[in-house]
Amino acid sequence: MVDKEQYTPFYGVVMILAALGASLAVSYYGPTWLRVTVYLLTVAVVMVGGVMTFRDYSR
Repeated sequence: MVDKEQYTPFYGVVMILAALGASLAVSYYGPTWLRVTVYLLTVAVVMVGGVMTFRDYSR
């Protein structure tokens, strides 16, 4: 059986890439309120994704 902890860093990287892609998409198109909202969500998602990616499972 595959250990679920092996997938956690992968999900973290996917979250980071998706957030950065969303920020890139709205940086050229969309109203200002949408840009600000996406940028704030990007910060939160990148922080959570970073924790998931670099969490130490050596215990």
